[in-house]
Amino acid sequence: MPLPLYLLALAVFAMGTSEFMLAGLLPAIAADLDVTVGTAGTLTSAYAVGMIVGAPLVAASTRTRPGRSSLLCFVVVFSAAHAVGATTTAYPVLVATRVVAALANAGFLAVALTTAAALVPADRKGRALAVLLSGTTVATIAGVPAGSALGTLFGWRATFWAVALCCLPAALGILLGMPARPATRDTAARPALRSELAQLTRARLVLVMLLGALVNAATFASFTFLAPVVTDTAGLDDLWIPVALVLFGAGSLTGVTLAGRVSDRHPRRVVAVGGPLLLAGWPALAVLADRPAALLALVFVQGALSFALGSTLITRVLYEAAAAPTMAGSYATAALNAGAAVGPLVAGATLDTAAGNLGPLWTSALLVLAALSLALAFRGGLSTATPD
Repeated sequence: MPLPLYLLALAVFAMGTSEFMLAGLLPAIAADLDVTVGTAGTLTSAYAVGMIVGAPLVAASTRTRPGRSSLLCFVVVFSAAHAVGATTTAYPVLVATRVVAALANAGFLAVALTTAAALVPADRKGRALAVLLSGTTVATIAGVPAGSALGTLFGWRATFWAVALCCLPAALGILLGMPARPATRDTAARPALRSELAQLTRARLVLVMLLGALVNAATFASFTFLAPVVTDTAGLDDLWIPVALVLFGAGSLTGVTLAGRVSDRHPRRVVAVGGPLLLAGWPALAVLADRPAALLALVFVQGALSFALGSTLITRVLYEAAAAPTMAGSYATAALNAGAAVGPLVAGATLDTAAGNLGPLWTSALLVLAALSLALAFRGGLSTATPD
């Protein structure tokens, strides 16, 4: 894989740390800013909404701009938003900084996904996406648990400062390692924006975007509220939260790596095998959540299955949107974050029900069931040009 892919993954690591880190910080943020944990969970949804809205808008506005300058600008804005978030004492201001950070993240990821797909042969998009998403999965292994531990020891604001500082080497890597490209590159060959947007009327593209959104909603529904399950349901100490996050991250890296090797040619096999296992895993986790050993083992398994299935579906978005070369990344980003917005909102509403801390786990099961039902009803939407 080309070196620029790994430089992009470095920036995705910093942004992935921010996107996922709230899973270990929600109780502390809620207590400090005098809101409920459920209300604090809307920070995740606010971030996701910013990603959904920002991805297509920012991608469209940067279609003719040099890729390196756009990527660098997004990283700098992202860092500044976290510096402001680390200093505020008002919850609405914190929400606003999350939206700004999300817009920067959306723009970066939309451009980065399109760039990653363009850096490799047409039949290796899955592997390129796996390298790019490895930044997110490494974030869940190292960045998010470290942020959670830092928040436990020094307060949640320290974690926000750490993310802001982590963006600096990523920005330097992009500045020095990414080739500068003229704003007019391939202008004549680039489809008109209207033509690229028209791809959203294609049923196959809409289907894989919806499937990816549902699976990601299931992932974020449980991951966002994992901390109360670890401490309250399983009865473990706060410092076990980073351990659980490390296990989820290790599983996600395993899943995205394995899926990257087969998702280009055999997406239906990934869905057929991984989907039912993922569906069974969420209820199993809910039933066994009070048993620490089983909880931690299943967290790893669910991380692997969630990212294997999710990354495969997002790869299909890039394939189905091949006729929209400058906007395909934004469609994939929107699909990912539509799920990230809906999942925590639905799951948060279950916390005050009889299901309590286990409500998000049951929510994840229902979301995966919906995704598999759609995939079964429209099996042709996952077909490839090569034998499956």
